[in-house]
Amino acid sequence: MKPFTFQPVSFSWVALHPQPKGVIQFIGGAFFGSLPTLCYRYLLRELYDAGYTIVAMPFRFSFRHWGIALSLLEEQRRLQTYLPQLAAQAGYETGVYDQSDRYAWLGHSLGCKYIALLELLCGVELNPTDTTLDEVIGVRNAEWLRDRLATAPTIWNQPTQLLAPDISDTTNAVPVKALAHLLDRLGLGVQPTRQQTLDLIDRSRLFNLTAMVSFTRDTVAGSIKDSHPATSDVLWLYQHLQTKQLVHAELGGKHLEPLGVEVGPWLVDLNLLDKFAKRLTDWATGETVLTFFHQLQHREIESENVLEDLKPALVER
Repeated sequence: MKPFTFQPVSFSWVALHPQPKGVIQFIGGAFFGSLPTLCYRYLLRELYDAGYTIVAMPFRFSFRHWGIALSLLEEQRRLQTYLPQLAAQAGYETGVYDQSDRYAWLGHSLGCKYIALLELLCGVELNPTDTTLDEVIGVRNAEWLRDRLATAPTIWNQPTQLLAPDISDTTNAVPVKALAHLLDRLGLGVQPTRQQTLDLIDRSRLFNLTAMVSFTRDTVAGSIKDSHPATSDVLWLYQHLQTKQLVHAELGGKHLEPLGVEVGPWLVDLNLLDKFAKRLTDWATGETVLTFFHQLQHREIESENVLEDLKPALVER
């Protein structure tokens, strides 16, 4: 098999598998996600070795998270054109690249918020008469969003997996709380806010192909052992996605557990505030992610009401 290497494609980094069984699109955290092929190298290599083409998507820093999510949709559209061409040129199998349901999403930390927004955008497009978006984020913002979704693709029927999800707010991005609150009052803070995002997730009938991996000592995203969901994204998602058959595991570790490069028998992230180094035999994140993707890709969506409601819109597409 070809050595694990990334090549620049469009605005992403791609490791093409000779015989791919699917495509995993990865979005990392606020800082580390800018260098995903380095900071998450061992995790991405494990996924590649298991038979997946890997797409690592860096993203620009912005408080306008809807805009970033829309740009990720456009990037997926471009990649679905480029990937089969590149695979054919390399003599690799190309069949999976034309099948939308063979694409999956994996995020860590803030990257999970963008994936959640991608899922919500799927519902926005397929339910144009639903007033939920108007009520939560305001009519003007909802109209702006719908206008830009008129020709955009969606991630409909694509599995999503969240690692230590951080549904970031302005206070997470700006360490001075007084300044963060001022930016929010002026309308210059993070949009959508954490509360708006959670409200939309709570009222959505999607998120039926979602898995989450959390960590016991995570003080950023939280843990299912936390006492209150108001301050723990993990606990909130764990409680509110139970009815959608959320696949979940909580592993030992801190927020940056998914990061690291292989150095001999060790996984090293050189972060004194996290694991710094950990024996590969004690690191279960990659194996758990692979197990969950296998489960999600073989799950039948049981919500017949959702499918019936969406059929007219799907036919129009």
